[in-house]
Amino acid sequence: MKILKKSAPFLGVALFWVLLWQLAAWKTGTALLLPSPLETLTRLWELAHTAEFFKITALSLLRVFAGALSAIIAGTLLAALCARFKVLERLLAPVITVVRATPVASFIILAMLWIGRGVLPSFISFLMVFPIVFTNVLEGISQVPKDLLEMARLFRLSPILKLRRIYLPSVAPYFTSAARSSLGLSWKAGISAEVLAFSPDSIGKMISQSKNHLETVDLFAWTAVIIILSVGIEFLFSRGIERLGRRIGGKSK
Repeated sequence: MKILKKSAPFLGVALFWVLLWQLAAWKTGTALLLPSPLETLTRLWELAHTAEFFKITALSLLRVFAGALSAIIAGTLLAALCARFKVLERLLAPVITVVRATPVASFIILAMLWIGRGVLPSFISFLMVFPIVFTNVLEGISQVPKDLLEMARLFRLSPILKLRRIYLPSVAPYFTSAARSSLGLSWKAGISAEVLAFSPDSIGKMISQSKNHLETVDLFAWTAVIIILSVGIEFLFSRGIERLGRRIGGKSK
């Protein structure tokens, strides 16, 4: 009963927009321009009963999140190194600025000249996530209380104990915030890369084919897959990251 009460506002909003979508589909009068919710759901159900659907979805997820995970690891390690060696931070600052300022489409087109279509979504996901994780973790390290560091020096704490008791609790809120906010960005950027690069066995390729063949129902169905996966994965990932943050002594920002 409590679950129904909590979900009632969400369900009401969702129903409103589905009805609006249905009215727009009736007004348009053709699935070529705007398929109805039922037509989209029916096509999605048909796709979900094929082995190719799960292969394509799994490969897209693997590509995108391989890049995102690599960026989280690299961003965290480089932030720690930059906090220790300021010259490295100065050297990386222009790179971070360029990556932040350059549109995703420009990176995708440029990267298509250098790397394969299969690797491109991972590379783009990496580029989108890395600056966010790097800057947040670096900021978290800079906010570590100086009195705690001085106390650790006086009591001659080992590097491992200093990491566990001082650095991790201070950096955890910044890390969890960066990881959570960059996840959706990496997913959208990775799918965009698949669309433009026509990556083999990918959701982006199916969207591109649907557009080229004017299969609007398929286009809506694959877009629905992207939205469902994005919401579901972000929810699970956020819960996991928040639990990790609590275990090491931090809270989400």
